[in-house]
Amino acid sequence: MSKRTDIDIAAMKARLLEMKAELEVLANEHEHDSDVVELDQATQGRLSRMDALQGQAMAQEVARRREAEIRRIDAALKRIEDGDYGRCVSCAEQIQPKRLDFDPSVPNCIKCARGGET
Repeated sequence: MSKRTDIDIAAMKARLLEMKAELEVLANEHEHDSDVVELDQATQGRLSRMDALQGQAMAQEVARRREAEIRRIDAALKRIEDGDYGRCVSCAEQIQPKRLDFDPSVPNCIKCARGGET
């Protein structure tokens, strides 16, 4: 594949690595947020337990989304290594530079992201 000249791949790689580092720091800071909630009626009321369970569920979802974003970033870094960065993984067309500027980990062109609409 031809190398793209309309985007600064080195700058995109630096942004991706920075984004990944920030997500990993957040993951480390919040690693205990989704720990098991103790359900001890002697020390906690029913509403407090419900709040704790809700907080736990929200923390688990945030962690899941953070992990998914790290996987997306890793995939984009792999595309850089393979020389495929900036091309849609579905149709192999070039992804618009503005789209990559907005989110350097984006895997699809706008057409494929919308489900093939024109």
